[in-house]
Formats: sequence, C-alpha cells, structure tokens
Amino acid sequence: MATHAAAPARSLYDEFLALFSNVLFAVSLFAVWGVLTLIGVVVDQGKDAAAYWNEYPAPVARLILRLHLDNIYHSPAYVGIIGLILVSLAVCTFKRVIPARLPPLRTVKIDAIPLNASIDVHGEEGAVRARIADFFASRGWQVRKREFGGEEWMFADRHNWARRGVLVAHIGFVIIAMGTTIYWWKGFQGTTAILTGQTITVPETGARIRLERFGYRFDPVQTKSGLVYQPIDYVSNVTVTGKDGVARQATIRVNDPLDVDGTLYYQATYGYGISFSLTKDGVPVPNAPNGPLKEGAGFQVADTPRAIQYTRFIGTIDRATGQPGADPRPNNPAVVLSAFDGDQPLGDILVPLGKSIDLGGGYKLTPAHYTLYSGLQYRYDPGVPLVGIGAFVLLSGLCIAFYLLPARLYVRITGTGRDWHVGLAATTVKGYDIFEEQFHDLVTALVSGPLGECRLHTNAEGPDSAGAPRSGGRAGWAGAP
Repeated sequence: MATHAAAPARSLYDEFLALFSNVLFAVSLFAVWGVLTLIGVVVDQGKDAAAYWNEYPAPVARLILRLHLDNIYHSPAYVGIIGLILVSLAVCTFKRVIPARLPPLRTVKIDAIPLNASIDVHGEEGAVRARIADFFASRGWQVRKREFGGEEWMFADRHNWARRGVLVAHIGFVIIAMGTTIYWWKGFQGTTAILTGQTITVPETGARIRLERFGYRFDPVQTKSGLVYQPIDYVSNVTVTGKDGVARQATIRVNDPLDVDGTLYYQATYGYGISFSLTKDGVPVPNAPNGPLKEGAGFQVADTPRAIQYTRFIGTIDRATGQPGADPRPNNPAVVLSAFDGDQPLGDILVPLGKSIDLGGGYKLTPAHYTLYSGLQYRYDPGVPLVGIGAFVLLSGLCIAFYLLPARLYVRITGTGRDWHVGLAATTVKGYDIFEEQFHDLVTALVSGPLGECRLHTNAEGPDSAGAPRSGGRAGWAGAP
C-alpha cells in the first residue's frame, strides 16, 4: 500500500520538476511578467477611481479598476508571477544548469569525442605522468587526478570557475526580485497637486510641503507650421518639513527630484487653478465653489440639475479673432467650460477671465482669477539599492558566461614498461568548433615540449556538420630523437 501511495506522489514530483525546469515555461513566465510590468508603466498607478473615468473611455476604465490594474505592482498576480519565476529559476539551476555547467569528474570514451589526440610515448610511467601534469599546470590549467577501476585518469580544467557564470546571472535576478519584493512590501508612490501658497501633507510620510512660488520658462520656436512655444523648465520653490520637524527651503525641477526622508518628489506637471464667482440675481450663492478648481473639476449650480466643469485653461486669446492663440503664457487668458444638464452634455464655451456668463434662472458665473499649481509625483522605493546590485550581478554573470570559455581535458595513460599510450580529449560548454584551434596548438606544444620522443595521432579538426568526428588527422614522430 505504501509503495502504491508513493508512486503517484513521485509522479507528481517528477511532473513538477519537468514543468518548472522547462525553458519554454520559464520564458513564458518572463513574458507574462514583462506584460504586467508594461501595463504598470502605461497605466498611471495609485490614482483615485475618478481619475481613470476621466482619463480613459468607460470600458477601459472599468477594466482597469475591476482587474486592479491601477495598483498592479502590489497585485497578487504580479507577486505570484515573480514567485513562479523564482521557483522556476531554482529548479532550472539545480536540475539543469548545475549538472550541465559543473559536470562531475568521470571517465569518457576519448575516441568518441570530436577533439581528441593519441600520443605514443617512450619513458618511465611516473616521469611521463609528471611531465604532462607539469605542462598543463604551467599553462594555467587546474590538474586533478582520479582513479576509476584501478586506472588513473588526469583531468585538466581552465576557467572552471567561469562555468558558474549562469549561476551568477540567476543569483542576480533573484537579488532584483528581492528588491522589487521590498518595494511591494514597504514602497509606495503617488501624485499630488499644490496651489501657490497652499500647504499639503503627504499621507504616506506625513511630510508637509508648501508651494511658495512656481515658475516656468517657454521659448518661442519658429517651425514650418508656425510659431510654437517649447517648455524649457518647470521650477517649484517650496518649504518642506520632514520627520525632524524642521522647515527647509528647497527647489524641485524636472529631472532633479527632491529627497525628503528617502522619498523622492518629482516635478511632473503644472496647471492653473481658477477661482469662480457664482451669483443669483447679483447675490453670491452660498454653495459656490470654495477655492480654486483644477482642470477637470466641476460643481453643481446650486439647486439646479445643471453642472459646470472647468475643462481647460487658455493662456492667450487673440484680440482680433477672439480665438485661442499659440502662446500658453497668461496674456489675455480665458477658460473652457463644459455645461451639463444632469448626465446630458450641453456643450463647451470659451470665457475670458473676469467676464460673466448667464447660466439661466438668474445665475451668473464668473472665472475671477487664476492661481498656478504644481503637480508632483512622489515615490519611495527601498529596494532600489538591491535592484542596482542585482543588475550588476546579472550583467557580470552574463559577461562571464558569454566571454569566457571553460574547457576540460581528459587524459588517460595506458601501456606497460617504457611504452605508453596517451589519450587526450577536450570538451567545452560551447561546443567543439570554438576550441579546435586552441586544442591543436596545445597538443602541438605538448608533443614538441615535455614528452620527448613520441608519435602523434590526432583528430583535432573537429566534427563534421552532422556532429561526427572527421577521419584523417596527422601521424608521425615528433620531439627529440
């Protein structure tokens, strides 16, 4: 009964090893991980649900929110795929990579290896073995001797440590995965907007940021299609209070983030907050918008079913045509407003700042003045150092695996008295052709150097296109007479 119960368990274990050591399965996991990561790059993460409804079509927004693509790096699917990749790497490492890259010392059939040579030598056995071992050691080969069935074999390895290059690369990926896991565990990111003169508190850290002044620079550029204004610089001059409670003056620019207690704040965008005045029969309405509204924000017109949305800021209105101009800087500014009756859009209207529009029923709306605001992105990622270290380790492992050539020589000496036959073969982790010339030079140096009088039979030209050893080679006496 125990034997029958163990058989299915063993079968499941073997199937598990076969699946997770399969290269195509590992590549598929990496492909899924890449797609999920790409989604996290394309879809802004960590925003309110309303932001996705405003930014995307309704079916896309619904898909993002229902599948939790707005927080994909913290989703079970993303963490799970990383876990599966780590398991696959571990199984591949111990089932495939280590056996292939670190083969045990064992006997081989020398004649069956495409790179092989046979040498007939005269001399004392101990002296012949010592000369061969000293020759390889003097050229940087690691020489080891083993006895199999009463027969001594000699193994010579070069760059044997480089066989671990793939293992090093795997370790690098594991370190990268640890860094991303730490971000998933303790990291966060978000966005915020600060009006000039306003102070906000970052909920994740408690840091307080006050925008003292926001500045920007546009340069006019003449193109074939006309004059355009190229943004050159955005600058937020802020007062920051971190965990120590000390207020400090700081500047945030594009590509020059501000570090507050390990959290980086990036200059992402800017805009114009508009203060509106809503009246009825000349009397201010109590529930009018309180404070400047940012683009995309709206409000209900008192107790009516109508709503107004502040859609876009126009920097310059051409005084001759009354149409928006090319200069985005405030110079005769206006706003674009969208009107709704319930869920039914009524249309858009361009309203210069300081001018009033009639909403009907005695209501009038006036965009009074604008206030610059700064849009910031912030991110805390304690796993960045580990990701950097892992990337370096991964690159080092790939360089070791691709640019170094580990090789192993098998030496078998047989014979009696003073007549000895030396069988020599070579293998590498990258095939035989790449080592053919080096093997020929090595055998030539061995014959012409320490062995003295000997006869060489070699098959060092490498295998043919079918992988079989080529026939022929060289035979003759070499060395001292």
